[in-house]
Amino acid sequence: MRTLTERLNADPFQKDAEFKNKSPIVIDFKSHEYWPKKLTFQQINFRSSIALHSLETLIRAMEVLNFRSLIIFSAFLRVLLIAYGEWQDAHMEVRYTDVDYLVFSDAASLVVAGKSPYRRSTYRYSPLIAFILTPNSFIHRSWGKFLFSASDLLVGYFIRTILKLRGVPDNLSIYSVIVWLFNPFTFTIGTRGNCEPIICAIILWIIICLMRGNLFQGAVWYGLVVHMRIYPIIYALPIVVTLDPNHFQPGKKPSIIDWNSRQPKSNASTSPTQTFDLNRLWVLFQNIFTRSRILFGLISATVFFFFTGIFFYLYEWEFLHEALLYHLTRTDPRHNFSIYFYHIYLNYEREFSVLEKLISFLPQLIVQIVLVFRFAQDFPFCFFVQTVAFVAFNKVITAQYFVWFFCLLPLILPWSKMKLKWEGIFCILLWIGAQTHWLFWGYMLEFKGKQVFLQLWAACLLFFAANTYVMITIILRHTYSPVFKRLVTSRARKTK
Repeated sequence: MRTLTERLNADPFQKDAEFKNKSPIVIDFKSHEYWPKKLTFQQINFRSSIALHSLETLIRAMEVLNFRSLIIFSAFLRVLLIAYGEWQDAHMEVRYTDVDYLVFSDAASLVVAGKSPYRRSTYRYSPLIAFILTPNSFIHRSWGKFLFSASDLLVGYFIRTILKLRGVPDNLSIYSVIVWLFNPFTFTIGTRGNCEPIICAIILWIIICLMRGNLFQGAVWYGLVVHMRIYPIIYALPIVVTLDPNHFQPGKKPSIIDWNSRQPKSNASTSPTQTFDLNRLWVLFQNIFTRSRILFGLISATVFFFFTGIFFYLYEWEFLHEALLYHLTRTDPRHNFSIYFYHIYLNYEREFSVLEKLISFLPQLIVQIVLVFRFAQDFPFCFFVQTVAFVAFNKVITAQYFVWFFCLLPLILPWSKMKLKWEGIFCILLWIGAQTHWLFWGYMLEFKGKQVFLQLWAACLLFFAANTYVMITIILRHTYSPVFKRLVTSRARKTK
């Protein structure tokens, strides 16, 4: 199919035999001062092609301008919310600022004073968070909020970059970016002082590095992000599967499958025989120790242990327990979205047996493995469903965990066959309704002191069911599309 320029540049008289084999027709432009007074049709066609090329350039510039306007408006909104948050904190009983931000700020002030950030109770993050928030102590207490909100905007930019690399049209890319930038849940997270936008931005940058074939940089950032927040370790297996020698070869950039090449029907492309069978597993294990996989693993592990070693030297076992081990063994007796919370609450004073820990961890592990081997080649989608499942099956779920998969949702929308009306709206309302139902019983327990633990646990079960239904619906409506084309290996050339 010809482009706009090709169609409009075509000679309108080309098919007319009357104008063939004749001398150029001359047109007299008497009234236009900028054009020569006599022009041939060939000259007119040439100049019109220049004008049309300029028009296309202008349209592309307007698209960029629209994206920039979107970013500028989003930045203005976030600055406004940060300023409003300062006012609300000073004048209202309910604070706008997240309690975690107060913990970050206190830990940062301890670092400035030359002390351990872990002297602040409930600080259970990497010391890097406290280090980057040290300007809170000598510039302004809202420094961290601006930093997290800037990371929030960076996520929007990375979403557009990833979709452009996959050949998604600009209008769809803009709609996908809007899903992130103007999601009330996401733009309040950063402005309230939660650090999750930084983690989201790093994860999206790792995806960009993989798509561009920059494995060294991707491995460095992956080691760093796992050090900062342990949960991205779940992406290790799909990354290993993605670093297939058929996609990554020394000296060659991986070839990305264009969005226009997606399959109109996903039945064949997502069939289990293609994505999850014993032969594929055997081939994977046979070729698991490839150059790209070994390098990625070594580099990311080196970065992880480098930062972990430095902070272990500075803060010893206190760091290791609070920043890493605590999250692996965490059991929170306070009410949260997890289906396990009530059991933990009833048995918190006794130590859980190994069998009980295994029973709660095993379903999560099984679901992760199944999702990886079914969707790993479409790794942005794999990351998304992995994260949704990880959060839904986790022993502790807080609202900030939802940001982990919200940043990946825009990456899969162009491949979804789900219509906003009515199925999409139903899924949105179901998820929000189940969360609102939980929040009602949480309010009754926390603020009214009512004994509604059973009702709250039932709300947890309902929220789990809503997450599961929405995830399955998204999977069924998704058009499976591997990111990379298969390259011809040297072994394959020899067999030919």
